[in-house]
Amino acid sequence: MTDDPDRHAMKMAKKKAARDKIMATKTDEKGLIIVHTGKGKGKSSAAFGMIFRCIAHDMKCAVVQFIKGGMSTGERDMILSKFSDTCAFHTMGEGFTWETQDRTRDTEMAQAAWARAKDLIRDESNKMVLLDEINIALRYDYLDINEVVQFLAEEKPHMTHVVLTGRNAKDELIEIADLVTEMELVKHPFRSGIKAQIGVEF
Repeated sequence: MTDDPDRHAMKMAKKKAARDKIMATKTDEKGLIIVHTGKGKGKSSAAFGMIFRCIAHDMKCAVVQFIKGGMSTGERDMILSKFSDTCAFHTMGEGFTWETQDRTRDTEMAQAAWARAKDLIRDESNKMVLLDEINIALRYDYLDINEVVQFLAEEKPHMTHVVLTGRNAKDELIEIADLVTEMELVKHPFRSGIKAQIGVEF
């Protein structure tokens, strides 16, 4: 079914006028607290997309990985080899908790990662800081959610964006966030016996 061209043009003109009116009211700028959570794939991938946008705009940024160990990943290797002058990259974890099986060590590593993250966030030259898989550290109480929330609310510079990824984001974090996206799992190849593959998962 096709609309009459003139009718379509009038309809789109009305939509544009309404949209322009809405956009005219959006004048504020601020550093956002952004949370990517949920059981679906793509939380870190979407966050790295924003990091690469910052790099493309020559905006200084930083990444702190809380859980993932030192395995080679496409994002990490590219940033370290080509963009280390723009994006600081710190892999502070030693692997997923079911691999390390050492709560004391995991807690120590998470605390060290959080200390590094706070320094990077306080540095106002960093326009965006990605805290990859911090929600996992918070879920297992390796970090105090109240301390994290208080720091973001009180010490994060006004124009600094902070992105926090990982499933099971705490309610307290969702409450203070400006943007929350929940990735919903509909279908995943892992359930069909397909392993993680280069270029897709890492």
